[in-house]
Amino acid sequence: MKKEDIEALKELLASSKKIAIIPHRSPDGDAMGSTLALYHFLLKLNHQPTVIAPNEFPNFLAWLPGSENVMIYEKEKESSMHILLDAELVFLLDFNALYRTGEMEHVLNKLTAPMVMIDHHQQPDGFAKYTYSNTAFGSTCEMIYNFISFLDRKDCIDKTIATCIYTGITTDSGSFRFPSTTSTTHRVVADLIDKGIENSTIHNLLFDNNSYHRLLLLGRALQNMKVFPEHKTSYISLSQKELDEFHYEKGDTEGIVNYGLTIKGIHFAAIFIEHRDENIVKISFRSQGDFDVNQFARTHFNGGGHINAAGGKSHDSLQETIKKFEKIISEISI
Repeated sequence: MKKEDIEALKELLASSKKIAIIPHRSPDGDAMGSTLALYHFLLKLNHQPTVIAPNEFPNFLAWLPGSENVMIYEKEKESSMHILLDAELVFLLDFNALYRTGEMEHVLNKLTAPMVMIDHHQQPDGFAKYTYSNTAFGSTCEMIYNFISFLDRKDCIDKTIATCIYTGITTDSGSFRFPSTTSTTHRVVADLIDKGIENSTIHNLLFDNNSYHRLLLLGRALQNMKVFPEHKTSYISLSQKELDEFHYEKGDTEGIVNYGLTIKGIHFAAIFIEHRDENIVKISFRSQGDFDVNQFARTHFNGGGHINAAGGKSHDSLQETIKKFEKIISEISI
């Protein structure tokens, strides 16, 4: 982060302010971990922060400290808009384009308060006055740890803040197995453990707290997997009917796409999930090596993300979307 931006933010945060903190739509562990870590940090500095999520976050993150205070824009539009319009400073975490907030984009575009973007995705938009953007980091939570350090307030990181930061680092690093996990990441985590976090308990809450129906849905997803060895590609699809059959809840499909990459010789995996209530097919892409799924998603499926992890969407039917995907992979080199 630029030195002049750090100094400006130190000055802005020197006195109590009304602050809004925004994650992206359909927030994951990194989005919720970073927003709640910043929320608790700002409370310690005697500010008045409010986390406003564009829509509901998954149940498996509901244990995070402070999650009960998160406002959901889709459910509380009027009060959320009031807080946003009244904010003196706005933090936007774990996304780099306002459209990632869904309906909230229209409100955010009207705000006059200075915005601070902290994010690790590629090709950021220039909407924020203060930007901390670096694709070398595996998570926004690791960047929040650094941001607190930039402000010379590492002394404020307690067990609560450390727990939130650890959650985002763990989820976005694939439990520390993704290439973006560095020696510095492990040193940060070591400090968080020294702050008293219960790392094994956090891992269990995140990954070993499945419902019976989620496991049945996973089984169906694996049954639906298609593999194309000649193109080093696999994909999974789930229809709305299948989601309904297994009593789908938000977050139930988290991580399923990664199973495709566990197959020997597969370098590119995708999952296509039909959501009729939104008239959309949501897509996640994962890759190994140098195949750039960020560029693939941007080029073909109105999305983006990281080199090895990205998302997209399609307004075509599930069948048409899959047909398009199969045609594309037959024409490119992976």
